[in-house]
Amino acid sequence: MLALAFAVHSLPVWAITSTEPGAIGLEDILPKPLHATVVAETVIYYQSDLQRALGGMGPGTVVQVVAMKEGLFKVRGRAHHGDVAGWMKMKDLKFTDPQVPEKLKAFADRHKTVEELVQKHQVAIGMTGDEVKASLGTPTRKSAKVTAEGREETLEFITYKTVPQTVPGRDRFGNPIQAVVYVKVENGHLSVTLKAGAVTEIQETQGNPLAGDAGKIVPAPVVVN
Repeated sequence: MLALAFAVHSLPVWAITSTEPGAIGLEDILPKPLHATVVAETVIYYQSDLQRALGGMGPGTVVQVVAMKEGLFKVRGRAHHGDVAGWMKMKDLKFTDPQVPEKLKAFADRHKTVEELVQKHQVAIGMTGDEVKASLGTPTRKSAKVTAEGREETLEFITYKTVPQTVPGRDRFGNPIQAVVYVKVENGHLSVTLKAGAVTEIQETQGNPLAGDAGKIVPAPVVVN
């Protein structure tokens, strides 16, 4: 089973977009290479507009899926004339799990949402522990308990915000000026509870670190067979 839950690399949003507009790159965000099998004799194309043929692939050819677009996959594999990388129709490929295309799209959408939260140093219900740490840093305290419902872990964080501060200075001619610098100051404490590896509760224990962003929910991590 290939688990797509591991968004621990915290890749930037641009990492999931391939060079073609509207395409989602998969090679850099999946924990393992994803392979499929060509169903029947088919054509592989240079670009996703399917205007210029790159070659042909026979049935049973195993390819690595590296990107996806509406109704299409970009694959890397061996055509009749040699190794190629190009686009082909989704219907021409077969996976062990027929729901792989839908699950991949859901995974990419979730990855983008989580990365946007991480860039803003925010957390949401449904994030994994690794995603929370990527967003908020190393917790200042960790605790765990086991109940009849299973293991529950609590991570506590000190949160910070950047504020402008005016300080005296001089310009390049030596004239006195007021310069603005930005300093990081503590703005609260946050407690995050996880069950089965996902966030189930977020609590402000001091200050207002959520700044009105409480209540955000992301889908559960996606698993592809």
